[in-house]
Amino acid sequence: MVSTGMRGIRIGSAFGIPIRLDLTFLLVLPLFAWLIGSDVANLTVVINDLFGTAIDGEVLTTGSMQWILGSAAAIGLFAGVLLHEFGHSLVAMRYGYEIESITLWLFGGVARFKEIPEDWKQEFAIAVAGPLVSVAIGVVSYVGFLALPESQGPALFVFGYLALMNVSLAIFNMLPGFPMDGGRVLRALLARTRPHAKATQMAAEVGKVFAFLLGIFGLFFNLFLVALAFFIYMGASGEAQQTVLKATFQDVVVRDIMTGSEDLDVVEEQTSVAELLERMFVERHTGYPVLRNGNLVGMVTLDDARSIREVERDAYRVDDIMSDELATIDPDADAMDAIALMQERGVGRLPVVDEQGDLVGLVSRSDLVTAFNIIRSRGSLDATPLNEASLAQLR
Repeated sequence: MVSTGMRGIRIGSAFGIPIRLDLTFLLVLPLFAWLIGSDVANLTVVINDLFGTAIDGEVLTTGSMQWILGSAAAIGLFAGVLLHEFGHSLVAMRYGYEIESITLWLFGGVARFKEIPEDWKQEFAIAVAGPLVSVAIGVVSYVGFLALPESQGPALFVFGYLALMNVSLAIFNMLPGFPMDGGRVLRALLARTRPHAKATQMAAEVGKVFAFLLGIFGLFFNLFLVALAFFIYMGASGEAQQTVLKATFQDVVVRDIMTGSEDLDVVEEQTSVAELLERMFVERHTGYPVLRNGNLVGMVTLDDARSIREVERDAYRVDDIMSDELATIDPDADAMDAIALMQERGVGRLPVVDEQGDLVGLVSRSDLVTAFNIIRSRGSLDATPLNEASLAQLR
């Protein structure tokens, strides 16, 4: 599975790609080990029926053997998931895309790309690479299964389980549940004759329907599938919005949407907090650039002002509460760069500073939302109106 956002604890790297573990993985791995170990007897029957063997299930459930097998199978399963993500990542790297990390988590694995491919041929190749790796792991496991004598019951169980599960996961991943692999293949095929953003919207709608049906199925058979359905639905919605956002702001730079310096409300560093709050009330602003002798020295927000008790607000000045660790942006930077920087720094506005270091404007989430909704209203993309809350949540 491909993502533009997920982090975790780094445990190593391979091929220059950091490998991370999300905290949910530390919970799900022992859970899977327990679930597999508890079901060794039934799984042995399935393997025997499927592969025509006669593994003695009673031997595999004696003493602690079933828990050892459950742990081995769970570790092997997630190792296969990791290789699946490397399948995506190495093909993407061949096309020149940067992979920030691979993360193992509750629902398997996620390869975090800095940029999602828009060329349909490249996305198709990247998307199918993961399931192909899973099938290859399943085949290798089956070959190992055939090579072992029936006296090696524990090893036969593990190899048989991994052969079955890796092929099953490959098939499941190819279902059209965007942003799963099958959904990305669908988007790639749709993008052959349509703009990437429109193809994304169509694939996302199919993915939402799939998620709904999966959730209904999960209610009756497995609650884990309900959680997975929710993740697929949210992932489809989020990536569709992100793609439409990128298409909408194509060729739009910060200068086009910022509030210019001539219309910009600023505050001097010696202004009292009480005066600042009064200005915020009158001017309906919740953040100001702070100037010292005409030079930008910080940003102050309503949250900063609220941190001072009411009885002390006449005594405190803006320079006592402002943030002087500024995230600034160039007026010729892409609008999407402004969104990314706001998300990265957790701020709602950015001072716009030119090459000489002069403040030339301010761009806020409100500016971006207004520009998006205006551009969308005169274009052909079908997208729900954007608001500041949803913009802040995009990843």
